[in-house]
Amino acid sequence: MRLVVNSLGEGPPVVLLHGLLGAGQNFGAVQKALAAEGFRVLALDLRNHGASPHADGMAYADMAADVAETLQAEGAWPAAIIGHSMGGKVAMALALARPEGVSRLLVADIAPVHYPAPLFNTYIAAMRGLELREGLARREADAALAPAVPAAPLRAFLLQNLDFTRNPPSWRIGLEQIAAGMPEIAGWPDLPGQYGGPVLVLAGDRSDYIQPEHAPLFGRLFPAATQASIPAGHWLHAENPQAFLAAVKGFLAL
Repeated sequence: MRLVVNSLGEGPPVVLLHGLLGAGQNFGAVQKALAAEGFRVLALDLRNHGASPHADGMAYADMAADVAETLQAEGAWPAAIIGHSMGGKVAMALALARPEGVSRLLVADIAPVHYPAPLFNTYIAAMRGLELREGLARREADAALAPAVPAAPLRAFLLQNLDFTRNPPSWRIGLEQIAAGMPEIAGWPDLPGQYGGPVLVLAGDRSDYIQPEHAPLFGRLFPAATQASIPAGHWLHAENPQAFLAAVKGFLAL
């Protein structure tokens, strides 16, 4: 599948892969900052997300193949790959399957393991239950999601996927395909091989997504991996963009 790409800047390619229910635009400030440093920065919308096509199946091997096909078509192969959360799993799967296309890898606050996803299942159920009627206003949609999603910033993040230019509004994303694919998204496939290139595993120090017991897994799949953390929760690039950018720039300069 060819994915939708927003490209900015000129220079060595750097690819940004977003997390679940996000889109490439979530990396807007990071993309602009890295482009100003002399990189060609490509922010991708993964399948069933953003403006990219919808398709059944959310297997990481398939999503990695989408990214590989897209980057080759864009002339951005090989590239430095940066992936957050679900996008970090896609990035790891790409590095293991197609190491020749990954010059270096930054994995942001995710490990190659299965995670329970009760909160995201709750969010998706609330999104699916939203009555998309004619005249629905954003404030009404926000209020309808509030019981299941108490945090206003998170509701705003989810509602970026709702197209209010249509009447009635409609989801831009493949919400049904994502809902059906949640077991694959939460899981991690048993992928063969190793990626021996430079790898930085960057955690938020207030997040519990990366645990000490994950270190051997990273070491087995990515023998050159190093780990670091910044003051942030799981959405580290949004919560602490300055520290995130400093870590990314340092890693790209190695």
